[in-house]
Amino acid sequence: MSTQLRRFADTLSFPLDDFQRDACAALEDDRGVLVCAPTGAGKTVVGEFAVFLALARGGKCFYTTPIKALSNQKYHDLLDVHGAEHVGLLTGDNSINSSAPVVVMTTEVLRNMIYANSPALTGLSFVVMDEVHFLADRFRGAVWEEVILGLDPDVAVVSLSATVSNAEEFGDWITTVRGDTEVIVDEHRPVPLHQHMLVGSRMFELFDPRESGRGDSGGGRRQVNPELTRYIKQRALAEPDSGDDPVGRYRGRVDRRRRGGSGLPRPKLIRLLDDDGLLPAIDFIFSRKGCETAFTQCLRSDLNLLEPDEVALVDEIVQRHLADLAPGDAAVLGVDDWWAGLRRGFAAHHAGMLPMFRQAVEELFVRGLTRIVFATETLALGINMPARSVVLERLVKYNGEAHVDLTPGEYTQLTGRAGRRGIDVEGHAVVLWSPEVIPDRVAGLAGARTFPLRSSFAPEYNMVLNLIDRLGVDGSRDLLRRSFAQFQTDRTLVGQARQLDHARRRLRGLDQELVALAEKAGLDPGIALDGPDPDAPTDRYAGLLGYLTLREDIRRCEREVRFARRVEEESAVADDLAALKRGQVIAVSVRRHRGLAVVVDPAQQRNDPRPLVLVDDGWTTRVGADDFVNPPEVLGHLRIPRDMDTRTGRGRHRLAQALQASGIARPVGRAGKRTKEKGVDPELAALRAALRAHPLHAAAGAKGKARGGVDELLRLGERRNRQLRDVESLERSITERKSRLEEDFDVVTAVLRELGYLESGGRGGLRVTPTGDVLRRIYAETDLLVAECIRAGIWHGLSAPELAAVVSAMVYQSRRDAYGGGVDAMPGNPKLRDALTATLEVWAATNEVQARHSGGSETLTTREPDTGFCGPVSAWAHGRSLQEALTAAAAGGNLLSPGDFVRWNRQVIDLLEQIRSSVGPDDPLAAVARRAAKSLRRGVVAADLD
Repeated sequence: MSTQLRRFADTLSFPLDDFQRDACAALEDDRGVLVCAPTGAGKTVVGEFAVFLALARGGKCFYTTPIKALSNQKYHDLLDVHGAEHVGLLTGDNSINSSAPVVVMTTEVLRNMIYANSPALTGLSFVVMDEVHFLADRFRGAVWEEVILGLDPDVAVVSLSATVSNAEEFGDWITTVRGDTEVIVDEHRPVPLHQHMLVGSRMFELFDPRESGRGDSGGGRRQVNPELTRYIKQRALAEPDSGDDPVGRYRGRVDRRRRGGSGLPRPKLIRLLDDDGLLPAIDFIFSRKGCETAFTQCLRSDLNLLEPDEVALVDEIVQRHLADLAPGDAAVLGVDDWWAGLRRGFAAHHAGMLPMFRQAVEELFVRGLTRIVFATETLALGINMPARSVVLERLVKYNGEAHVDLTPGEYTQLTGRAGRRGIDVEGHAVVLWSPEVIPDRVAGLAGARTFPLRSSFAPEYNMVLNLIDRLGVDGSRDLLRRSFAQFQTDRTLVGQARQLDHARRRLRGLDQELVALAEKAGLDPGIALDGPDPDAPTDRYAGLLGYLTLREDIRRCEREVRFARRVEEESAVADDLAALKRGQVIAVSVRRHRGLAVVVDPAQQRNDPRPLVLVDDGWTTRVGADDFVNPPEVLGHLRIPRDMDTRTGRGRHRLAQALQASGIARPVGRAGKRTKEKGVDPELAALRAALRAHPLHAAAGAKGKARGGVDELLRLGERRNRQLRDVESLERSITERKSRLEEDFDVVTAVLRELGYLESGGRGGLRVTPTGDVLRRIYAETDLLVAECIRAGIWHGLSAPELAAVVSAMVYQSRRDAYGGGVDAMPGNPKLRDALTATLEVWAATNEVQARHSGGSETLTTREPDTGFCGPVSAWAHGRSLQEALTAAAAGGNLLSPGDFVRWNRQVIDLLEQIRSSVGPDDPLAAVARRAAKSLRRGVVAADLD
């Protein structure tokens, strides 16, 4: 061990693992590293050594994270070790000591610095990219590739990733684009994870305890505990079966939701976990409402997990976190109940809470003063909150529109929080049993080990302008070719090219064999080995291969006829689905849910209608044409009250009860497919006539030796044609895969040229215009639309609150089941409504240009502005209270939690600051944007920013 590594190791409270030691040694040798290890294994130690090494050498280190909360947490961790003079923080919300030798930042901040050629990059020696597997994120993943490709070659990149199955491939790419990189994969969990199922009040091992390798790291597929399986069967036999009674099934499900996934009251569940020594724990509940409900249940009980001296510490920490809270906001935010729960050792944690509330919960949990946290899955996205145990109440989550199953990757990420290194001997994952939870499926989730990392890199408007400005057109294309997306494509292409070469050789061999056998039999093979004769008449169906082609054309035509009839039938289903109105009742059979269903939200698109329905057992999902054998029949109508909120469990429960009590008859038995008689297709009839007239048809139908010889030729010809199809398929695949990234690049550049952001000249024939310089500095999903609105001048002359409102439409996205009311329903003055109307007109014109060049590709068009946040942000910018702003949101059809209100305000502030810096200090819009951002940066929105 070197001197520097020994000095660093002496500062730790635990010995370095082999993978940590190997990675640190590679950094000392000035090599980059990619470290892939499970959650909780200690990957961040490698990043912390990079910080230590940079300071020891007098260099600089940037530590990047995917989310602001993790950046804030890492900043405080490094601050405690290295002191305030050496550590800074840069996020979209905050800037502290940004000139320090060590700066923690979000990955987007570093990307923006690279494009701006920031002087802060001078002297940079290390960049730590924590959670680099975010590269696969479909919305933000490209940022990680932009950073890896854009950093100076002398900077050593420290990439920290969760365990992925293609780590070597990812490491090979980083080595290709960054130079010497050590790939270190460690799948060993330092704290073994044990899988359990809780059935009622009995805890079982998920896997058979008689098998060897009783932890989470055993190899091979493990068997489910037979005792668990027997007990569930006995329990099912002992309990009354509701059968086809939807009321009984729904009541059972609602009762389990209220009590917890297993039907066990949550206070009793927590006491059971406490008795088994499984606290502290994180109970993952896949809804904010569910987390709050669980918290309220515990609050109403006599559950108390803390001692008096611990309560005093809780009060001290909570008071510190609430120091910036305005007195008038306490009642709106429910501070008293939240604090009362913390004083008894339990809390909720979700994105709808204020950041100061979440941070208080996180600190209390890490310090052991909160024993149980009811959390949504967002807690598993990087925040360092390890627990002894993780509880999963369900394996299905509601994604805002429909219920979807948990994936193996999500299960691994959630349960990876169990087991605190240096504290726990083992971690525990507890799944609560219910009739919908099958042990074999849980075992499949727990045993899955394949999570490949796939690039999401794609050219976008802001990215392309920045690349062309820095590298020129040719340099930009070269960077695209060096992306991980192209690397993965090229690796596939290498294999496909090899397959194509083999396939072509096999095809030539079959051609030679076929010609020889046909000539021996005195038949025309229908092919010439030296290529077709240009002077010979072309007859598609001549010879043996022509006869086979004719037979294949008949089969193709038959498939097309069947397909056309199926499309006609599906079109009838789609038409009826599109015509369904809110409140109409139909019969459905979707997955395990069969019975009556009421339309909650009619279909929005006629080409693929998918109305949102609620089944009589309370299940909510969208149904499409593939869910019906016959067109849906309207069985009746159910009046849905206007004030019924079907987004909530209570609202869905009320509607399900009303449907059950409606008296509408449920369909009996399974509906058979209704078919109509169709005439013979003319093309198919002509092909069949040509087949009967073909010279080989009679020989093919002959008997004896003659038939045997023809059969052998036909079989060989069919083999040859199958081989030809393989060759053609490989050729198409290679052509398509080669060009995707560059085709998207060409589309983006064409749009930018037409709109005047690029012009002829410069390197590679294109250069960025002054208008393009504005777009280069806008880093938002709606970047092109923002730049177009600035250029059109439609936001000039607005007041600060009006500008904040119209800019909010660029960032805000309503829940799918919420409705913002549109421009006409907007409160406020006509000037704001006119600006919003003009913005929508610019959006429509811009989208027309984008769609024309991209062929309608959604990835290269801009989403429609959303006015749902205009009311509340305008109220807040005018100095109204938090209560008044939230009331304005509710009046507009958007129920906002305080946490969401803060989050959207901060995104509006971020975009306002980008607009201010992009237009230049002399532009009047810059002054208004500055005032607008300042008007929003107050109260709960400004807490934790200074």
